[in-house]
Amino acid sequence: MYQPFYTFNQNQNSDFLILCDHASNLVPKCVKEGSLGISEENLNRHIAYDIGASGLSKELGKQLKSPVVLSNFSRLVIDPNRGEDDPTLIMQLYDGTIIEGNRKISRDDRENRLNRCYRPYHNEIKRLVSTQHDPILISIHSFTPKLKNGFNRPWHVGILSSNDRRFAQPLLNYFNNQQDVICGDNEPYRGDLIGDTMFRHALSVDRLHVLIEVRNDLISSEKEQLMWGAKLAHAINSVKQEIDR
Repeated sequence: MYQPFYTFNQNQNSDFLILCDHASNLVPKCVKEGSLGISEENLNRHIAYDIGASGLSKELGKQLKSPVVLSNFSRLVIDPNRGEDDPTLIMQLYDGTIIEGNRKISRDDRENRLNRCYRPYHNEIKRLVSTQHDPILISIHSFTPKLKNGFNRPWHVGILSSNDRRFAQPLLNYFNNQQDVICGDNEPYRGDLIGDTMFRHALSVDRLHVLIEVRNDLISSEKEQLMWGAKLAHAINSVKQEIDR
């Protein structure tokens, strides 16, 4: 039976809950018989998932002794980091690639993807939040060093937030004091998309949270994921200690 998410360390009683919206490039058999009409090469690009983010999230969960929730479907199937009414929920064109299986998508197909992939993932996050004592949500993503026809992105890591910067700002300050890290403030994306994962599970209920983007060429190997997991864990623990004073 298809499983739309994977949960690790769920019995850990922690200050944190780690989320990875774009952990997988899987197109499940229950969606278009497992094919969106794009090449294997495109399925392995950043357009289909966040390269390195799954391994990084699991290592961060290990370091922080925290539960981790990983999506198990490609963001090209449906993007869990969008609201249900967002026009980019199911992308038809992404960084120069036409997603054939998403063109002229039917209402039934859209509802199927919501019910089989999107909603179960968010329901699992909601369930886990209810089992913890007001956890801080840490959402892990990765970004490509360069979009097609775009500029080179110099940042190693981006700290994304909206108007609630209670955790994001101290974390940004921490990284800005590290000589070996180039950190972006809401770079290469902004963190204030209405209806996204942080809006739904944190901002709307006044919960501490942050979205962290790591450049994917820095976490492409297991060794790099372990290194960045330890680096992020130290930063997050340092900020937690600071705000608890």
